[in-house]
Amino acid sequence: MSTFINSNKSVRPRTVNATGLVRDQEEALYVCPNNCRAHMNLLYITNTGAASTDIAVEWDRADGSHFHILGGRNISSTEFIQWSGAYIVLEPGDTIKFTPSGSNDPHVDVMATVEETFVPVG
Repeated sequence: MSTFINSNKSVRPRTVNATGLVRDQEEALYVCPNNCRAHMNLLYITNTGAASTDIAVEWDRADGSHFHILGGRNISSTEFIQWSGAYIVLEPGDTIKFTPSGSNDPHVDVMATVEETFVPVG
């Protein structure tokens, strides 16, 4: 565990990844643990399939609300999308999900880098 400068909170950097191989099947990329808050500072999506495909990325909040980060963006074979230079603060139980669609045989790889900050309970 590392520590933020001028902070005594423990931080764990993590990179997570998932692959979408089934059209219209939602895949979970990251779930914020119950004892953490997380800053997602990189989201990288690449289409390694033979055909163009659409990709949607969604943020399901633990409080029941829902936010579309990327909605139905078409990416060609070998094309990628990189979101960086900003961050999303995820609360315990928040989930980042993605869904490939449009192609009969998608192969979409998605990666995110997050920094989890331990939040003491009670």
